[in-house]
This record gives sequence, C-alpha cells and structure tokens, in this order.
Amino acid sequence: MASAQHLQRDAEYVDFVTGQLAPLRRTAFLLCGDAHRADDLVQQAITKLYVRWHRTREIERLDRYVRTMLVREFLDERRLSWAKVRLFGKTPDEARQPEPNTDLRLVLRAALAKVPPRQRAVLVLRFLCDLPVDEVAELLGCTAGTVKSQTSHGLAALRRHLGDEAFLPTPALSRRA
Repeated sequence: MASAQHLQRDAEYVDFVTGQLAPLRRTAFLLCGDAHRADDLVQQAITKLYVRWHRTREIERLDRYVRTMLVREFLDERRLSWAKVRLFGKTPDEARQPEPNTDLRLVLRAALAKVPPRQRAVLVLRFLCDLPVDEVAELLGCTAGTVKSQTSHGLAALRRHLGDEAFLPTPALSRRA
C-alpha cells in the first residue's frame, strides 16, 4: 500500500508535468519537426523526471531542468542509429486546422530540419523559445561562445536552405545576448 508521502509526491509530479506539458511539446516539436517524435521525446523526459522526482526539491528552476532533459533526449536520440529506423515507413499526416502563414511555417520547418541537430537546438532555444545565450549554454553544457558560433552557423545553414531572399535575424541583432 502506498504511503501518504508517496501519494503526495505523485500528485505534485502530476501537477508539475500537467503545467509543463504544452511548452515541452512545443519545444520538442520545434526540435524534431514531427508531432509523434515530439510526444516520444516529452514522454522520455518526463519519465526520467519521475524517476528523479524525489530529488527535485533542491532544484531551483525545475522548468529549466526539464527543458534541459528534453533537449538532451533530442540530441542523444539523433546520435543513436536505431532512431533512424521506421518500422512502418512514413508516419501518417495529422488532420490540422489551417494556420496563418502556413506556407511560411512549412518552408521554415523543412529548412530547419536540414540544419544539424545541435545548431537546430540552439536556434530553437534562442529564437523560438526566446532564451538568452547564457541559459542556452548552460542547458546544452557548453560555453556562451559555442552558442554564439552555433547560432551563426545555424542561421547561415537556414539561409542556404531558404535562399537569399529569406529574412533571418543576424546574431549581432538578436534581442538578448
């Protein structure tokens, strides 16, 4: 029989994850570009969080901790060869409501998918999650200089894939350094 303490801890976990699910899914989708893989990444991250939940009381910014877990799951998945195996071929498209600028979003997602995973992670965290350089560096376990160079290289790769007419921010013009 579960103790009251375990029930309380599980309830806290469920409350936290429920509040973080939407931003985690959004970040995962931006990283991988596939709703099903995004759900898998989130599931892996929150499962690992559950295993460590009893130790999370000493973590000051738990949302950042979980986002770090998610990004590392994405980067680790890309390194594993089995991650490229698809048992059922192409995944079915989901029925979606049309969004404003759908064509632009699709073009940007396709170009972002061609950017190397680490550069893609930096671009997603910097520009789509609006995180400062220092926080991205901490999250990825690298220096601020590495984040800046990965941002520059990632934006250059996006420009190559999108063509010369694409407007993308330059690293010097980014909002927060």
